[in-house]
Amino acid sequence: MQDLQPQFRIQSQELGSNSTRFIFEPLSQGFGHTFGNSLRRVLYSSIPGAAITSFSVSGINHQFSSLPGIQEDLVQIVLALKQVRLRYSKDTPAQISLSVKSVKEVTAGDFSGPSDVTIANPDLVIAHLTDKSAKLELEATVESGLGYSPVEEQPRTTLGTIRIDATFSPVTRVNFTVEATRVGRFTNYDKLLLDIITDGTITPAFALESAARTLVSYFSAVVSPQTTSPSVPSALPSVSSSVPGATLSIEEVDLPTRIANALQKAGIDTVGQLLATPYAELSKIKNLGGKSVKVIHLALKEKGFDLPA
Repeated sequence: MQDLQPQFRIQSQELGSNSTRFIFEPLSQGFGHTFGNSLRRVLYSSIPGAAITSFSVSGINHQFSSLPGIQEDLVQIVLALKQVRLRYSKDTPAQISLSVKSVKEVTAGDFSGPSDVTIANPDLVIAHLTDKSAKLELEATVESGLGYSPVEEQPRTTLGTIRIDATFSPVTRVNFTVEATRVGRFTNYDKLLLDIITDGTITPAFALESAARTLVSYFSAVVSPQTTSPSVPSALPSVSSSVPGATLSIEEVDLPTRIANALQKAGIDTVGQLLATPYAELSKIKNLGGKSVKVIHLALKEKGFDLPA
């Protein structure tokens, strides 16, 4: 039996400044939904991005404080900071800041910081200073990551630093539809219409290519599996492979995608490595926290394992 070789073309239509429709045809019957579902899931969960994860305002200790001479309250400023879209790819956090005085409309473009941090929507309004004596001094922490990080799962910060929910994904929306298309006299082929909208930090074409590369890397591991076990980082203790299930991969534990990605980024790829990592150490991993560790504990328990304290 001959291998099924994909023979389709891809066309693109610009729908807006950060929106593109990609048309795949002809696809074998059923592959429209298979292709569309796979790309959609990866586009939402596995494209890295950057976001503000915490900030501090001079003279303010919590997010319900009042700001003299400023039209917005701190809760409204928090909502605005969540909408700031940034390009930043390093693993270590970066600091950006703004300092404005007198009557002024404060925008994201007023932030200054390292050259490797770029703001994609500098016209976004952060606040309005309505008095000549008004002053706003704000410092924010920018981090790179995947998916969504709720404030409850972020590490504790010092007094005066306000943590906020972070949406790292640069892909804001993905929709797809599948239509019938004709090849010669055959009408049982699929045409996939895939719409990708990004936040402007990357192009839809780049997002599509990144998602495809991720899928290829996973499927390649099925076609050509590794003959040796992945190396365990020296910082992680090892668990004997004689323990039943120790060689199971993280993906087989049925953890949420965001948690699995965080574990793999920290070098934890198997259940054995996970069992060998103390509870306290897991909670320190970037993009994890106490609630995430509880989710891991329950998932392991369902598989018959017990996470060490």
